[in-house]
Amino acid sequence: MEGIKFSEIAKNYKLHSFTPDIDIDDIYITTAEVNRPALQLAGFYDHFDKERVQIIGNVEQAFLETMGDENKRWVYDKLFTSGIPCLILCRGYEPDDIMLETAIANNVPIYNIDWSTSRVYAELTRWLRVKLAPSITIHGVLVDVYGAGVLIIGESGIGKSEAALELIKRGHRLVADDAVEIRKVSDETLVGTSPEITKHFIELRGIGIIDVKSLFGVGSILDTTNIDMVIKLEEWDRTREYDRLGLEDQYIEYLGKKVVCYSIPIRPGRNLAVIVESASVNHRQKLMGYNAAKEFCERAERNFMKGMEE
Repeated sequence: MEGIKFSEIAKNYKLHSFTPDIDIDDIYITTAEVNRPALQLAGFYDHFDKERVQIIGNVEQAFLETMGDENKRWVYDKLFTSGIPCLILCRGYEPDDIMLETAIANNVPIYNIDWSTSRVYAELTRWLRVKLAPSITIHGVLVDVYGAGVLIIGESGIGKSEAALELIKRGHRLVADDAVEIRKVSDETLVGTSPEITKHFIELRGIGIIDVKSLFGVGSILDTTNIDMVIKLEEWDRTREYDRLGLEDQYIEYLGKKVVCYSIPIRPGRNLAVIVESASVNHRQKLMGYNAAKEFCERAERNFMKGMEE
Protein backbone atom coordinates (compact mmCIF):
# COMPACT_ATOMS: atom_id res chain seq x y z
CA MET A 1 0.00 0.00 0.00
CA GLU A 2 1.51 3.29 -1.12
CA GLY A 3 -0.31 5.47 1.40
CA ILE A 4 -0.80 9.22 1.37
CA LYS A 5 1.86 11.87 0.83
CA PHE A 6 2.93 13.76 3.93
CA SER A 7 2.86 16.90 1.78
CA GLU A 8 -0.93 16.48 1.54
CA ILE A 9 -1.16 16.37 5.33
CA ALA A 10 1.00 19.48 5.64
CA LYS A 11 -1.15 21.33 3.11
CA ASN A 12 -4.49 20.22 4.57
CA TYR A 13 -3.59 21.30 8.12
CA LYS A 14 -1.50 24.31 7.10
CA LEU A 15 1.53 23.06 9.02
CA HIS A 16 4.52 25.38 9.39
CA SER A 17 7.82 23.92 8.20
CA PHE A 18 11.18 24.35 9.95
CA THR A 19 12.94 22.18 7.36
CA PRO A 20 11.95 23.66 3.97
CA ASP A 21 14.94 22.11 2.21
CA ILE A 22 13.74 18.56 2.94
CA ASP A 23 11.63 17.17 0.07
CA ILE A 24 8.42 15.74 1.57
CA ASP A 25 6.81 14.63 -1.71
CA ASP A 26 8.50 11.24 -1.38
CA ILE A 27 7.37 10.69 2.21
CA TYR A 28 4.28 8.49 2.45
CA ILE A 29 2.14 7.73 5.49
CA THR A 30 0.66 4.23 5.39
CA THR A 31 -1.17 4.01 8.72
CA ALA A 32 -3.94 6.12 10.25
CA GLU A 33 -2.59 5.85 13.78
CA VAL A 34 -0.61 8.74 15.26
CA ASN A 35 2.13 8.30 17.87
CA ARG A 36 3.46 10.40 20.75
CA PRO A 37 7.08 9.30 21.39
CA ALA A 38 7.02 9.24 25.19
CA LEU A 39 9.04 6.19 26.24
CA GLN A 40 11.22 6.68 23.18
CA LEU A 41 12.49 9.97 24.61
CA ALA A 42 13.74 7.89 27.53
CA GLY A 43 15.49 5.47 25.18
CA PHE A 44 12.96 2.59 25.06
CA TYR A 45 12.36 1.60 21.43
CA ASP A 46 10.92 -1.91 21.74
CA HIS A 47 7.60 -2.16 19.84
CA PHE A 48 8.04 1.39 18.54
CA ASP A 49 5.64 2.22 15.69
CA LYS A 50 8.15 4.19 13.68
CA GLU A 51 6.00 4.32 10.51
CA ARG A 52 3.40 6.55 12.17
CA VAL A 53 3.21 10.34 12.16
CA GLN A 54 5.04 11.41 15.34
CA ILE A 55 3.72 14.32 17.41
CA ILE A 56 5.19 16.06 20.44
CA GLY A 57 2.91 17.81 22.90
CA ASN A 58 3.09 19.66 26.17
CA VAL A 59 4.28 16.71 28.30
CA GLU A 60 7.00 15.61 25.89
CA GLN A 61 8.19 19.19 25.44
CA ALA A 62 8.39 19.72 29.21
CA PHE A 63 10.43 16.52 29.53
CA LEU A 64 12.86 17.63 26.82
CA GLU A 65 13.35 20.99 28.50
CA THR A 66 14.69 19.25 31.62
CA MET A 67 17.60 17.79 29.64
CA GLY A 68 21.06 19.13 29.07
CA ASP A 69 22.54 19.47 25.59
CA GLU A 70 24.40 16.16 25.78
CA ASN A 71 21.27 14.21 26.70
CA LYS A 72 19.29 15.99 24.02
CA ARG A 73 21.80 15.00 21.35
CA TRP A 74 21.53 11.37 22.43
CA VAL A 75 17.71 11.46 22.49
CA TYR A 76 17.37 13.23 19.13
CA ASP A 77 19.91 10.97 17.48
CA LYS A 78 18.00 7.87 18.59
CA LEU A 79 14.65 9.36 17.48
CA PHE A 80 15.65 10.70 14.08
CA THR A 81 17.68 7.61 13.10
CA SER A 82 14.84 5.24 14.03
CA GLY A 83 13.10 5.66 10.67
CA ILE A 84 10.24 8.02 11.57
CA PRO A 85 8.67 9.81 8.57
CA CYS A 86 8.17 13.21 10.23
CA LEU A 87 7.72 15.11 13.49
CA ILE A 88 4.95 17.58 14.32
CA LEU A 89 5.25 19.90 17.31
CA CYS A 90 1.89 20.85 18.83
CA ARG A 91 0.82 24.01 20.71
CA GLY A 92 3.09 26.14 18.51
CA TYR A 93 6.30 24.77 20.02
CA GLU A 94 9.46 25.32 17.99
CA PRO A 95 12.42 22.94 17.70
CA ASP A 96 15.60 23.83 19.55
CA ASP A 97 18.84 24.12 17.61
CA ILE A 98 20.02 20.59 18.46
CA MET A 99 16.71 19.04 17.37
CA LEU A 100 16.73 20.98 14.11
CA GLU A 101 20.34 20.10 13.36
CA THR A 102 19.79 16.38 14.02
CA ALA A 103 16.56 16.26 12.00
CA ILE A 104 18.16 17.90 8.96
CA ALA A 105 21.16 15.56 9.19
CA ASN A 106 18.79 12.57 9.05
CA ASN A 107 16.41 14.09 6.46
CA VAL A 108 13.40 14.08 8.80
CA PRO A 109 11.02 17.04 8.33
CA ILE A 110 9.86 19.03 11.37
CA TYR A 111 6.61 21.01 11.37
CA ASN A 112 4.49 22.68 13.99
CA ILE A 113 0.86 23.69 14.53
CA ASP A 114 -0.87 25.87 17.12
CA TRP A 115 -3.49 23.25 17.99
CA SER A 116 -3.57 21.35 21.28
CA THR A 117 -2.04 17.88 21.27
CA SER A 118 -5.34 16.08 21.81
CA ARG A 119 -6.95 17.96 18.92
CA VAL A 120 -4.09 17.15 16.56
CA TYR A 121 -4.21 13.50 17.61
CA ALA A 122 -7.98 13.17 17.14
CA GLU A 123 -8.31 15.22 13.93
CA LEU A 124 -5.31 13.72 12.17
CA THR A 125 -6.33 10.16 13.08
CA ARG A 126 -9.88 10.73 11.81
CA TRP A 127 -8.67 12.35 8.57
CA LEU A 128 -6.10 9.62 7.89
CA ARG A 129 -8.65 6.87 8.49
CA VAL A 130 -10.82 8.33 5.75
CA LYS A 131 -7.95 8.91 3.33
CA LEU A 132 -6.37 5.49 3.87
CA ALA A 133 -9.61 3.49 3.99
CA PRO A 134 -10.30 0.81 1.33
CA SER A 135 -12.19 2.46 -1.52
CA ILE A 136 -14.08 1.80 -4.75
CA THR A 137 -15.70 4.07 -7.34
CA ILE A 138 -19.17 3.24 -8.62
CA HIS A 139 -21.60 4.77 -11.11
CA GLY A 140 -24.39 6.55 -9.26
CA VAL A 141 -25.59 9.69 -7.50
CA LEU A 142 -25.16 10.44 -3.80
CA VAL A 143 -27.52 12.88 -2.07
CA ASP A 144 -28.01 13.86 1.56
CA VAL A 145 -31.76 13.59 2.27
CA TYR A 146 -32.96 14.65 5.71
CA GLY A 147 -29.51 13.90 7.09
CA ALA A 148 -29.30 10.41 5.57
CA GLY A 149 -26.88 9.59 2.78
CA VAL A 150 -28.90 8.12 -0.11
CA LEU A 151 -27.00 6.44 -2.96
CA ILE A 152 -29.09 6.29 -6.15
CA ILE A 153 -27.97 3.66 -8.67
CA GLY A 154 -29.36 2.25 -11.91
CA GLU A 155 -28.71 1.94 -15.62
CA SER A 156 -27.32 4.92 -17.49
CA GLY A 157 -30.08 7.32 -18.57
CA ILE A 158 -32.73 5.98 -16.19
CA GLY A 159 -33.09 9.33 -14.38
CA LYS A 160 -30.67 9.35 -11.45
CA SER A 161 -29.39 12.86 -12.07
CA GLU A 162 -32.89 14.22 -12.71
CA ALA A 163 -34.05 12.76 -9.39
CA ALA A 164 -31.06 14.33 -7.65
CA LEU A 165 -31.79 17.72 -9.22
CA GLU A 166 -35.41 17.62 -8.01
CA LEU A 167 -34.20 16.68 -4.51
CA ILE A 168 -31.79 19.63 -4.54
CA LYS A 169 -34.65 21.96 -5.51
CA ARG A 170 -36.57 20.58 -2.52
CA GLY A 171 -33.75 21.58 -0.15
CA HIS A 172 -31.57 18.47 -0.02
CA ARG A 173 -27.84 18.39 -0.75
CA LEU A 174 -25.76 16.89 -3.54
CA VAL A 175 -22.59 14.99 -2.70
CA ALA A 176 -21.68 13.33 -5.99
CA ASP A 177 -23.10 12.79 -9.47
CA ASP A 178 -22.10 10.13 -12.02
CA ALA A 179 -19.09 8.81 -10.05
CA VAL A 180 -19.21 8.14 -6.31
CA GLU A 181 -16.09 7.28 -4.34
CA ILE A 182 -16.95 4.93 -1.47
CA ARG A 183 -14.57 4.42 1.45
CA LYS A 184 -14.94 1.93 4.28
CA VAL A 185 -13.72 3.97 7.25
CA SER A 186 -14.80 1.35 9.82
CA ASP A 187 -16.55 -2.02 9.94
CA GLU A 188 -19.88 -0.22 10.28
CA THR A 189 -19.41 2.93 8.19
CA LEU A 190 -19.21 3.64 4.47
CA VAL A 191 -18.46 7.22 3.45
CA GLY A 192 -19.16 8.61 0.01
CA THR A 193 -17.60 11.56 -1.75
CA SER A 194 -17.09 12.94 -5.24
CA PRO A 195 -13.96 12.83 -7.40
CA GLU A 196 -12.44 16.30 -7.55
CA ILE A 197 -13.10 16.69 -11.27
CA THR A 198 -16.91 16.22 -10.96
CA LYS A 199 -17.46 17.84 -7.56
CA HIS A 200 -20.61 20.05 -7.45
CA PHE A 201 -21.48 19.22 -11.10
CA ILE A 202 -24.51 17.36 -12.48
CA GLU A 203 -24.85 16.08 -16.04
CA LEU A 204 -28.33 16.41 -17.55
CA ARG A 205 -28.87 14.83 -20.95
CA GLY A 206 -30.02 17.42 -23.46
CA ILE A 207 -28.77 20.32 -21.33
CA GLY A 208 -25.20 19.39 -20.42
CA ILE A 209 -23.18 20.10 -17.30
CA ILE A 210 -24.64 22.37 -14.62
CA ASP A 211 -22.88 23.75 -11.54
CA VAL A 212 -25.14 23.01 -8.57
CA LYS A 213 -23.18 25.25 -6.21
CA SER A 214 -23.48 28.26 -8.52
CA LEU A 215 -27.16 27.71 -9.36
CA PHE A 216 -28.54 26.77 -5.93
CA GLY A 217 -25.92 28.09 -3.47
CA VAL A 218 -23.48 26.52 -1.03
CA GLY A 219 -26.34 25.10 1.01
CA SER A 220 -27.15 22.71 -1.83
CA ILE A 221 -23.86 20.78 -1.75
CA LEU A 222 -21.99 18.60 0.70
CA ASP A 223 -18.44 17.27 0.41
CA THR A 224 -19.03 13.90 2.06
CA THR A 225 -21.69 11.84 3.82
CA ASN A 226 -22.22 8.37 5.24
CA ILE A 227 -24.01 5.96 2.91
CA ASP A 228 -27.09 4.92 4.89
CA MET A 229 -29.28 3.44 2.17
CA VAL A 230 -29.35 2.66 -1.55
CA ILE A 231 -32.15 3.36 -4.04
CA LYS A 232 -31.93 1.18 -7.14
CA LEU A 233 -33.93 2.55 -10.09
CA GLU A 234 -35.20 -0.09 -12.53
CA GLU A 235 -37.30 -0.07 -15.70
CA TRP A 236 -40.89 -1.12 -14.97
CA ASP A 237 -41.43 -4.81 -15.82
CA ARG A 238 -45.06 -5.91 -15.99
CA THR A 239 -44.07 -9.56 -15.65
CA ARG A 240 -42.20 -9.01 -12.39
CA GLU A 241 -43.73 -9.17 -8.93
CA TYR A 242 -42.60 -6.19 -6.85
CA ASP A 243 -42.52 -6.02 -3.05
CA ARG A 244 -45.61 -4.12 -1.90
CA LEU A 245 -45.23 -4.44 1.88
CA GLY A 246 -41.53 -4.15 2.64
CA LEU A 247 -41.57 -6.56 5.58
CA GLU A 248 -38.05 -7.76 4.89
CA ASP A 249 -35.20 -5.43 3.96
CA GLN A 250 -33.05 -6.17 0.94
CA TYR A 251 -29.34 -5.40 0.96
CA ILE A 252 -26.49 -4.57 -1.38
CA GLU A 253 -22.85 -5.02 -0.41
CA TYR A 254 -19.93 -2.64 -0.88
CA LEU A 255 -16.46 -3.40 0.47
CA GLY A 256 -17.89 -6.17 2.64
CA LYS A 257 -20.51 -3.90 4.27
CA LYS A 258 -24.20 -4.53 3.67
CA VAL A 259 -26.43 -1.50 3.05
CA VAL A 260 -30.24 -1.46 2.90
CA CYS A 261 -31.35 -1.32 -0.75
CA TYR A 262 -34.79 -0.47 -2.17
CA SER A 263 -35.59 -1.34 -5.78
CA ILE A 264 -37.89 1.28 -7.32
CA PRO A 265 -39.60 0.50 -10.66
CA ILE A 266 -39.68 3.51 -13.00
CA ARG A 267 -42.66 4.41 -15.14
CA PRO A 268 -44.08 7.74 -16.42
CA GLY A 269 -45.73 9.89 -13.78
CA ARG A 270 -43.80 8.65 -10.74
CA ASN A 271 -42.31 11.47 -8.64
CA LEU A 272 -38.89 10.06 -7.81
CA ALA A 273 -37.94 12.86 -5.43
CA VAL A 274 -40.98 12.25 -3.23
CA ILE A 275 -40.33 8.50 -3.31
CA VAL A 276 -36.71 8.98 -2.23
CA GLU A 277 -37.76 11.37 0.55
CA SER A 278 -40.36 8.88 1.79
CA ALA A 279 -37.87 6.01 1.68
CA SER A 280 -35.37 8.07 3.69
CA VAL A 281 -37.92 8.97 6.39
CA ASN A 282 -39.23 5.39 6.50
CA HIS A 283 -35.67 4.08 6.90
CA ARG A 284 -35.08 6.48 9.80
CA GLN A 285 -38.31 5.30 11.45
CA LYS A 286 -37.11 1.71 11.23
CA LEU A 287 -33.83 2.66 12.89
CA MET A 288 -35.86 4.27 15.69
CA GLY A 289 -37.88 1.06 16.19
CA TYR A 290 -41.03 1.73 14.19
CA ASN A 291 -41.79 -0.44 11.16
CA ALA A 292 -44.88 0.66 9.21
CA ALA A 293 -45.09 -2.64 7.30
CA LYS A 294 -45.14 -4.68 10.51
CA GLU A 295 -47.66 -2.29 12.06
CA PHE A 296 -49.90 -2.75 9.00
CA CYS A 297 -49.67 -6.55 9.19
CA GLU A 298 -50.38 -6.56 12.92
CA ARG A 299 -53.40 -4.29 12.40
CA ALA A 300 -54.69 -6.50 9.58
CA GLU A 301 -54.24 -9.58 11.77
CA ARG A 302 -56.15 -7.96 14.64
CA ASN A 303 -59.01 -7.01 12.33
CA PHE A 304 -59.07 -10.55 10.92
CA MET A 305 -59.20 -12.11 14.40
CA LYS A 306 -61.91 -9.65 15.42
CA GLY A 307 -63.96 -10.64 12.37
CA MET A 308 -63.50 -14.32 13.21
CA GLU A 309 -64.75 -13.73 16.76
CA GLU A 310 -67.83 -11.97 15.49
